[in-house]
Amino acid sequence: MATGPIQQPSVAPPAVRPPAARGPSPPGDLPALARALAVPPGEPRWRERVIVHLAPVRRGFAEHVRITEGPAGLYAEVLAQAPRLHRGVRLLTREHAAIVAALADLQRAVERPGVCAEELRRRTDDLLRALSRHRQRGADLLWQAYQTDLGGET
Repeated sequence: MATGPIQQPSVAPPAVRPPAARGPSPPGDLPALARALAVPPGEPRWRERVIVHLAPVRRGFAEHVRITEGPAGLYAEVLAQAPRLHRGVRLLTREHAAIVAALADLQRAVERPGVCAEELRRRTDDLLRALSRHRQRGADLLWQAYQTDLGGET
């Protein structure tokens, strides 16, 4: 029988702080990419601006993949802390491959003058939604790994 509320620290000590607290930032400047695509395509150097804003997103996502995957990556830490989350880690890793492919496809499409602006906007909207879902799933996974209490009280 508990006699009072259980106090939990508001900030985990550095040794047990979830990797997300010190982990990767969002890939590139997604709002800048969206703004570049929102400019009317008749504007001078429209495609060049989109390419310029797409490059840091691609680099940032590549860095995200590097930080999260691999034997010393964030996902390895998550699985060491919570092996039950293997399925979620596998899903996020598969999403990495899909997002990298979508970024490369978008890059190729932007570089082809024959691809219309509406098609590029549609592809970018799809990509931004995929990145948003991926970010949320990653946050949910970290929450499950570091904040879920699997113990029970009787």
